[in-house]
Amino acid sequence: MHRLITTLLIAASALAIFAPQTIAATATITEPTRVEGLPGYNQPNQYLAKRPVKLADNMEPVIDNADQTSEARRKLAALQDKTGKRPNIVVFLLDDVGYSDFGFNGGGEAVGNATPDVDRIANQSLVLTSAYSQPSCSPTRATIMTGQNMAHHGIQVPPMYGQPGGLAGLTTLPQLLSRLGYTTQAVGKWHIGENEGSQPQNVGFDDFRGFLSVSDMYTEWRDPQYNPEVALSPDRYRYILNLPFNKSDVHAVKGGKIESLYEINTDTIKDLDQKWLGYTVDFLNRQKQASKPFFLYYAPRACHFDNYPNSYYLGRSAARTSYGDCIVEVNDMFRKLIDTLEANGELDNTIVFFASDNGPEEEVQPAARTMFRGGKGSTWEGGVRSPFFVYWKGMIEPRRSDGLFDFADIFNTSLSLAGQPGAAAGKLVAPDAYIDGIDQTSFLLAGKGASNRRSVFYFWNDELSAVRVDEFKFMQKVQIADSVTHRGYNGGFAGTLAPTWTGLVFNLYADPKEQESIAIRHIPISVPLVVELQRYREVLKKYPPRHQISLK
Repeated sequence: MHRLITTLLIAASALAIFAPQTIAATATITEPTRVEGLPGYNQPNQYLAKRPVKLADNMEPVIDNADQTSEARRKLAALQDKTGKRPNIVVFLLDDVGYSDFGFNGGGEAVGNATPDVDRIANQSLVLTSAYSQPSCSPTRATIMTGQNMAHHGIQVPPMYGQPGGLAGLTTLPQLLSRLGYTTQAVGKWHIGENEGSQPQNVGFDDFRGFLSVSDMYTEWRDPQYNPEVALSPDRYRYILNLPFNKSDVHAVKGGKIESLYEINTDTIKDLDQKWLGYTVDFLNRQKQASKPFFLYYAPRACHFDNYPNSYYLGRSAARTSYGDCIVEVNDMFRKLIDTLEANGELDNTIVFFASDNGPEEEVQPAARTMFRGGKGSTWEGGVRSPFFVYWKGMIEPRRSDGLFDFADIFNTSLSLAGQPGAAAGKLVAPDAYIDGIDQTSFLLAGKGASNRRSVFYFWNDELSAVRVDEFKFMQKVQIADSVTHRGYNGGFAGTLAPTWTGLVFNLYADPKEQESIAIRHIPISVPLVVELQRYREVLKKYPPRHQISLK
């Protein structure tokens, strides 16, 4: 039987029936529909049997929902006539926060950290139940900035303690939005590279306030509770202190140098997110009635370990954990962001993306929660499926959708809102740069809009791990978290990586925990998944992976 499926899957790779085409697809399906003479229904956002449209050689093919694209463009044109400018764009990106931490996804009060204001806005938004990050923070952040997955932008693991990272040489979203007339502001965690050419003020942001690395790097080696072997060893402590990474809350303006404001330690970190929130509110207040639209990339420290709640939030969650207290603070920060936009009269002209950069960090407790298998560092659903919604008052119809969305799509969609839709994005980057994002403007703005994305790919460093089409996922590399260590907390960075024999196929609707492979029983489903995987292998041959920082 294994030989049979292998033979069928290899043979299927030669089929052309799923290759991208150059003609428009059929009309968008927004409700279950029957086909006369056949049983069952066609469902929205299911494209296994559809051929995508190729917009440009250096761009992912799309499902061309032409009717909803026209509707979205009409809404945007009417709004621009009213406001006289393009829409503002806000990315609110949390750190290591899980799919099931918020009430709108079944968490909130049920897990001891109420999130009433986040839930209230989510219920006025498009909640995307299948929005995909990269497996860890730096790869995801670089994906938002470049519209590329981690194989193509080359930041495949987080740079730590002075390791090189960086966006130098890549075309970034803030660079392009700046050229298109936007004021660009970054606040909070950067962690995409500390080298000068990769710092935020040198990759398109007019202004940056935040830290250059990741929360635990500023505190864990100082804290005898967590790392006594360093904190209580003067020589080791000085060794870390002298490593070449910035240890401060910093500020910079476009083209300028990093200015260190004060050192971050176990005391000053307690109020860091509140200081960044104040800086963000000041920025938004300066944009009130401005002639230019703005792009705000707001990335709080919350809630990466280790969490040190300030005096107001200490014990404020019903769970009374440092993580639960942090989620309560996140709720209040998000409320303040929305309230400020509304008070300034900018809410109607601002799209807000709410997300986390990956799934729960399972090796360190207390931690985030997910209903799916696995966590940060893995390509199981729990590692890469993010809590995600898109809010735009008066423009986005409140609803939930399981249409596929990749974080790379934020790049294309933002450019589309700035006046460069569809294939235009491919012309804004270098000819040898492959854009993995897709313009999802019509998905977001059309009433009952469907996704324009046929598939999502999952990566280990620069290697394909899996592909999802519709509710089906084909995995050829899997992480086994408890294969070596059987005590303590095993998560996405534990265990071993193993190749599968013929490939595993999971139905994510019937089996969201990815516990039962259906590859043999459902060969008609396995075949097109392998075809799609092999299509992207050809992309990687023509647009080879980049290696900026990797474990390989």
